[in-house]
Amino acid sequence: MKSAAKQSKYETVLRDAGLRITEPRRVILEVLDKTEGHPDAAEIFERAVAINGRISLATVYRTMKALEESGAIERHAFAGGPARFEQAREGEHHDHLIDLDTGQVIEFANPTIEALQEEIAAKLGYEIVHHRLEIYGRKLKE
Repeated sequence: MKSAAKQSKYETVLRDAGLRITEPRRVILEVLDKTEGHPDAAEIFERAVAINGRISLATVYRTMKALEESGAIERHAFAGGPARFEQAREGEHHDHLIDLDTGQVIEFANPTIEALQEEIAAKLGYEIVHHRLEIYGRKLKE
């Protein structure tokens, strides 16, 4: 679960982007604070509307866009599905495995994969500035 300090950071980010902290935006931030995983805008909207029926989907999109542009959240466009969001984590890298049957997004970190990517980039004469690894699969039948 995200901390109250993170929620305050979200509010600061929105103010810095020139957006007022309205009641609907406060509810959206509350939903983000309580949400684990990688929700899409529709999921955030549904949860927010359950708290305050006056929230519009457009407000959710504008709020998420401002948070993304500030670097407070990351947007993922996993193949075959809507954009999903997660809290940005400074200095903590992870990759994703996406279950094609359920849509579940599983986070993982593997130092061997990271080292291999660095080795490949170096052999090709590059320094990695940013990378994202997404693996798509189906659960093995037992």
